[in-house]
Order: sequence, then C-alpha cells, then structure tokens
Amino acid sequence: MSIDIPSTEDFAELTQHRHAASVTAYVASSGHHDSRSPIGRNPEVAQLALRTAVGESLSRLESAEIPAEDRDSIVAAVDELVDDRDFWATQARSIAVFVSPDRLRAFRLMNHLRTHSSEGDRFDTGPLIRATTFAHSGFVLALTRGSARLLALESDASCHEVELTGLPEDLGLELQTADNEGRMDRQRADGSLRPKIQRRDFCSTVQEAVLRQINGSQHPLVLAASPDLEPAYREVNTYRRLLDEGIEANPASLSLDDLARRGREVLDRNYATQLAAWREEFGTLRAHGRASAKLREIARAATAGQVDVLLFDLAAEREGTIDEYGNVTPADEPGAHTYGLADEVAARVLRTGGIVKAVRSADLPDGAKIAATFRSAR
Repeated sequence: MSIDIPSTEDFAELTQHRHAASVTAYVASSGHHDSRSPIGRNPEVAQLALRTAVGESLSRLESAEIPAEDRDSIVAAVDELVDDRDFWATQARSIAVFVSPDRLRAFRLMNHLRTHSSEGDRFDTGPLIRATTFAHSGFVLALTRGSARLLALESDASCHEVELTGLPEDLGLELQTADNEGRMDRQRADGSLRPKIQRRDFCSTVQEAVLRQINGSQHPLVLAASPDLEPAYREVNTYRRLLDEGIEANPASLSLDDLARRGREVLDRNYATQLAAWREEFGTLRAHGRASAKLREIARAATAGQVDVLLFDLAAEREGTIDEYGNVTPADEPGAHTYGLADEVAARVLRTGGIVKAVRSADLPDGAKIAATFRSAR
C-alpha cells in the first residue's frame, strides 16, 4: 500500500524545524474530493498538483524577499521527489510534503486531504496530525478458503480494497485435502490428519501479506472470517490492533459494500466504548487535579511533557502562538506567524511521548474543544 506512518521522531523533527523558507504542500490524488482513485493509478496528476502548490508558495516567498538560492534549493528537492518512481507507485490517496532549503520529508497517506500549500518559518503539520490521529479509520480482512481481501475504511466514510501482494496464485490449495495419502510434490498436509495445522499455515500466509500493507499503522483491524478460519487467524495474529469483535457472517456471502458497512459498525462500537471509558477516567482524574479541559492549562502541561492523553476537536480552527513556556496568545485572525493552537499543543504532546486523538466535538467532555489527562497533578 506504501502508506507512511509518521513516528514520534518524525513529528519531533517536523514540528521543531524552523527556517524562513519552509513550504508545506498537501496533495490529493485528484482535484475533486469525490475521486478515490489511488495516486499510483495516475501519478502525473498528483505530480502536477504538487508542482503547482509548491510554485504558489514560492511566489509568495519571493514576495517576502526570500533569497533566490533558497527557492532554487526547494525546487531542486521537489524535482527529485517527482522523479522518484517508487514513491509514486502507491495506493495512497494523498501526500504531505515538507520542504525547505535544507531538507524534504514526504508522507503517503490513506486519507483524502484537500490540496493546498502554505509557507512560513515552520511546517504546517496540523493536517498530518489530524489525519493520522483521527480514529474513524480502519481495515477489514475478509478471509475464506482460497480468498483473502483487505479493505481500507477511510475517515470520510469512503473505502477501497487494498491489494495483498505476495500471496500464492493457488492460495486455496493450502487448505485442499491431499487425495493421494499425502504423497504429492506440493508440500501440503493430509487434511484428515492435520486440519488445524493447515488452517494455521494458511492464516500465517495471509497475515504476512496483510502485515506488509498495514504493519506500523495505528488503525484497528476487523476480522471477517469463515467459522473454520476465524480461530486459526486469531491464534497466529501478531497485529496488536486486531479487535476482539469481528463480523459474524461468512464473508463469502457479503459484498464489499456490506463488509464496509458492517466493519464500520464494529469500529464505531469499539471507538464509542473507548471514548466512554476515557471520559469517565477524565472526570475522576480532573477531580484530583490530573485532567483539564482548559487550553491554557493543557498548553503549559504539554510544554512541560506532562500530558498523558490529549483529545482535541477535529474541526478546531482557533489560531495564535504558544511560547516556550506554554503561554498561549490567541490571534484574532490567521497571520504569517500564527498557527492552529490545538495542532501546536498536539505536536508538543507527540514530541514528549503522549497519546493524541483528533475527535469529533461530540466526543469531548462538557462541550470542550480540547481535553487532556496529565501524568501528575497540576
């Protein structure tokens, strides 16, 4: 799938970077939001969009009297990325590019993000943070004898099938019972003697292909397997985000739309349970001075590395600045040196090893826009 999962170190590097000529570009697979085709099917469209977006930022940097050599360095770095065929051979729906005269970092994302660019003395990591911490995304694995299909469920309610590479063309033969007393050239177990081993080996083969696509992801996986394979897959599974609840129907009888719908129902129930438990914990910890829903308190705690878990409104737009001590100065309107306050707090939490979740406003306690639990009393 060629999806890049930003690590804590990635976020630390991106959010701490400072240079007067810092350009951020988010590029979707198409200029139309209703298009869900992956970038790899028509990379030229995304490449042109990237050049255009970066070009717009360069024009604004020129107006800001940024030296020509800095702008030329950015152009050279972007040209090199455009020429990287491996990068563009992807099923990603969007890319995020962060470039300045001294570096370029690029990420391929499952989410479909709006194409736009920005520039200033720092990178605009907000959309990247929101895209990678919004929990209404996940995967569904549909598993039957001789068939394995992986669906990616995106946060905007769309879905697409992910190609599982490396599977044998005759996958179904791994579960076929040997009909000549086990004496075959192919290394297959006698189904009458080793059915459990056969099923486990089959599921191990499938899991290797699945992990090649999603390993490192923070998104949950929902299993939809035939009754004979469901316990075998769970036995060999090593993906830590496989949910206990699966789809209780043989996937052979379900269309991709049905799988997506039922998968989302499982994701929603799991997510609602997690949030309810967190809100209850939040209330208990707040009574003991270890939680807050006040931006100024949370910003200071995040700066001091004291935030354990942060939830913030996915649609939060308030801008301003936060100094090195965590003091917040809101801005009446966005400016060249302002940024999203919730995004900046989230970046500081990620840099210090905390957990960040972008959520819908209704998921936050007491109608707040941001809420956090602390590692110690404030």
